[in-house]
Amino acid sequence: MAIDQSSAATPQLTVPLCPFGDRLPAELTALREQSPVARVRTMTGDVAWLVTSHALAQQVLEDDRFSLPATASPGVPRQYALTIPPEIVNNMGNINSAGLRDAVMKSLSPKAGRDLAEWLRGRAHTLIDALLAEGAPVDLRAGFADPYSAELHCRIIGIPADDWRELMSGLDIAFIQSPVPHDGFTANWNKAHSYLIERVKAATPDDPGLLGRFAAVRAGADPGEGLTDENLATVAVSLFGAGAVSTSAFLVHAVLALLTRPELAEQLREHPEKIGRAVEELLRVNLSIGDGLPRLATTDVELGGVAVRSGELVLVCVEGANYDPAVFADPERIDLDREPGPHLSFGAGRHYCPATALGRLHAEVALSALLERLPALRLAVPQERLVWRTGFIKRVPERLPVMW
Repeated sequence: MAIDQSSAATPQLTVPLCPFGDRLPAELTALREQSPVARVRTMTGDVAWLVTSHALAQQVLEDDRFSLPATASPGVPRQYALTIPPEIVNNMGNINSAGLRDAVMKSLSPKAGRDLAEWLRGRAHTLIDALLAEGAPVDLRAGFADPYSAELHCRIIGIPADDWRELMSGLDIAFIQSPVPHDGFTANWNKAHSYLIERVKAATPDDPGLLGRFAAVRAGADPGEGLTDENLATVAVSLFGAGAVSTSAFLVHAVLALLTRPELAEQLREHPEKIGRAVEELLRVNLSIGDGLPRLATTDVELGGVAVRSGELVLVCVEGANYDPAVFADPERIDLDREPGPHLSFGAGRHYCPATALGRLHAEVALSALLERLPALRLAVPQERLVWRTGFIKRVPERLPVMW
């Protein structure tokens, strides 16, 4: 498939390329080999550049001339309609300018909570107990991955674990892909934001979690810094949304990879010490990122021999980078003995995910518990009958029915 990558070319492809999380997009190899910076059309009808090679993807993510906050500016090309206020896209910039980054980073550290690993193990085993009591078949996403991930982020923020459903219930709206805005977007944001505003107002420096740290920062802040309850709640609700949906989606993909390759699950049961390296490999091959990571060129930039103009949208195709044979030998094979490589599942550059260590610990504990407690775990339906959620920022199955 020859692809014209000139700026005047009519886009031949529309993104996202594929809604299914159990297969690579069919066009990916040809794009990477022939046009690693290719013109595509987005859901909104705008034109963008899709980057599919590892080297160029990393270049975009590490180059400050490609801006994430600018993608929320008015009048710029978009992947899809904004479902949350523009300041959320600029969240990390807000954290830095308000002096809150240290509080966020400490809260996202696995060392932030006392005995966090033990707490995660306890929650994983409690949820598995409930699955066993319910009896097979069960939905592993609803009964394990979602609550396990959401309760962790409730703990990080410092809100009651039982409130996870209230915040989790709106994430399918918060991260929907739509060509046009809808009233429900604003209503959903206001609902979640209002919940966190009340918790921020009630927080004290002695409280656990992020809200306690926010209260301490606010108490010592200059009035001119703009540390309002609304701004603090914005940081907290965006952290919950991005964190809970990402960790749950990856965990579902990791479990599915092991269920469809039972020899890998058996290898981990026989060699549990490999779980750390296994998680790294499963992060590389997971296809949960349903669209490109967006950046807006803030000046003219040459990228892979292509002239990207100021104001143009660039989308980094993570699976293109993570399956690039120039970096990963035999990339479509899941190799639990593979030396960890520079995958981009956590991003790169100044917007590299700050919760990488926490995300790895979250997955290692969960997978170890499932492998230990449910050695006969398997899909309860044929893999090809899984229903993948459409119009969502993550590629996830609506349900993951399993039995043992």
